[in-house]
Amino acid sequence: MFENRPEIATQMDDDLVGWLTTVTESGQPQSSVVWFLRDGDDLLVYSKPDATKLANIAVNPRVAFNLRGDELGDTMATFEGTAEAVESPTPPHRDPAYLDKYREQISRLGWTPQQFADDYSALIRITIDRIRSW
Repeated sequence: MFENRPEIATQMDDDLVGWLTTVTESGQPQSSVVWFLRDGDDLLVYSKPDATKLANIAVNPRVAFNLRGDELGDTMATFEGTAEAVESPTPPHRDPAYLDKYREQISRLGWTPQQFADDYSALIRITIDRIRSW
C-alpha cells in the first residue's frame, strides 16, 4: 500500500503523533492523540490497558487515523482501517523500531523505557484498508 506513496510512508516514519478515531458504543466518534509505528502496511499503537479506545475497538473495530497536514491544509493524509487488540504483545521497550522512534520522547516525559512499557502495555494493530491524501 505504501510502496506507491513513499512521501506518506516517510511522513508516517517521521511524525511522532497521529490522531486515532474510534467510535463509542453510543456512536460518538472519539479522537485520541497517539504515538504510533508503521509496521509494513499496518500501524502499531501502544495504549494504557484501561483506555476507552480499547473498549471502543472491542465494540466497533473500524477506525480512522490522521496525520498532521501542512499549515495551509494543502497536504493531508487520512487512513481508514480495522483495529484489533494484540494478545501477548511485545512490550514497547523490547521493540527496537518503536524504542528508536520514541526513546527521546519517553525520556523527555520522565519515564524510563520500562516505566513506559508498564504504563502502556496494550498493543493495538491497525490494518489500513484505505488511504485518502491530497
